[in-house]
Amino acid sequence: MAKGESRAQATWNGKLADGSGRVRLGSGAAPELPLSWPRRVEGGESGQTTPEELIAAAHAGCYSMALSNILGGKGTPPRQLDTSATVTFEVGAGGARISNIHLTVTGDVPGIDDAGFQDAARAAKEGCPVSKALAGNVDIQLSASLKV
Repeated sequence: MAKGESRAQATWNGKLADGSGRVRLGSGAAPELPLSWPRRVEGGESGQTTPEELIAAAHAGCYSMALSNILGGKGTPPRQLDTSATVTFEVGAGGARISNIHLTVTGDVPGIDDAGFQDAARAAKEGCPVSKALAGNVDIQLSASLKV
C-alpha cells in the first residue's frame, strides 16, 4: 500500500485582526507565504495567502489527479485538464467557516463524449481524497466542460 505524508508549518504573531503570520511548505516547493486576517476576510493585500487559498490549491490539484486517473482507466487519458477551485469563507453568528467549494474543470480529452466526461468528472469529485476529507462539512459544487 502506498502512503505519503505532507507537512507544513505556520507561525502567527499578535492578535488576529492586526497580527500577521507565515506558512511554509515542508517540501520547499514554494517560498514562505505571508498570512493576514484582512486578506482572509476582505480579499485585499496582494502577495499574501489564506488557509482557504491553500485549500483551493490542494483541492484543484487533487481533483485534477483523480479525474486524470479515472479518464485513463476508461482508456481516454486527458491531454490537459484545467481545474480551478473557489473556496468561500464566511464569518457569521455561528463563527468562521468554509461553506462552499466550487470546482470548475475544462478537459481536453480525445475519444470521450460529453456524457462520459461528465460522469468521470462527477466520479472524480466524489473520489478525490480532498473532497472526501471535506465531505459532510462543506458544500462541493462542480462545473465541467469538455473542449471540442
